[in-house]
Amino acid sequence: MLWAVATVAAAGFQVGRNALQRGMVSNTGPWGATLVRFLFGLPFSLVFTAIAFALSPHLDPQFGWEFWWPALTGAAAQVIATAALLLAMHHAGFAVGTALQQSSVPLAATVGLIVFGDNLSTLGWVGVAVTTLGLALLVWPKKIEGAHHPVLGITYGVISGLLFGFALNAFRHAGLRLEPHHPWFSAMACVAIVQAVQAGGLGLYLAIRDRAALVAVAKGWRQSLGAGLFGALASSGWFLALNLAPAAAVRALGVIEMPIAAAAGHRLFREKLSLRQIAGVVVIAAGVAMTAMY
Repeated sequence: MLWAVATVAAAGFQVGRNALQRGMVSNTGPWGATLVRFLFGLPFSLVFTAIAFALSPHLDPQFGWEFWWPALTGAAAQVIATAALLLAMHHAGFAVGTALQQSSVPLAATVGLIVFGDNLSTLGWVGVAVTTLGLALLVWPKKIEGAHHPVLGITYGVISGLLFGFALNAFRHAGLRLEPHHPWFSAMACVAIVQAVQAGGLGLYLAIRDRAALVAVAKGWRQSLGAGLFGALASSGWFLALNLAPAAAVRALGVIEMPIAAAAGHRLFREKLSLRQIAGVVVIAAGVAMTAMY
């Protein structure tokens, strides 16, 4: 059950990281806040990888094309998904943005069918429909306290879920190809490699297009360091769980992130959900659980 422990821990750390990143968007912009996750998480990921390397005997990592193509495409998808998630939280609220991110499970199932040829059982597709119903309850909210443009935020949330769903499948395939006999080392190494690529690519983009965002990230290094640590811990937990259990099971258990995020949104950002939003979150959770049983 190590995968379950890793998943629950990852969900908790992810909420903390998202909260820190959300608070930075106004100063750094969505891309600057996204960079924080990877740039300041990289040093911690390298330390975790070094520890895993020292404690894992007889390693034989395989850095072939079957590792690099899912790792690189997953890295790009995660960068865009993170920026979309931060925009969703900014426009629709912290808790609703997090709930919409859970759409990554049914969307991941659809992407898995199209890209990887993974089909679902009847119950799994029913779960997709139930989750879609839950999302519909959030698409036309009457009012979300703390929300600026809820429909725009929900659009960003669904985009985030789609891209996170693809990244989830991609990272699982990359980890299994790198070193299937040592899941802890494989998870830590994948996190470090992916974050290095993401930090380098996004940092170069901002250096060319938005240097002010880089300056803002540097000035907020204390908050950035906290977000980086939480991000590295969350990513390590997700990658380890994905190397030990199917992606659908991991993401379904990760729904525990929603009540944590709702509590955090109320306490940190004074957000309140209507009964309609609460019903939507509950239906999404049920649909995600059903989808995970495929």
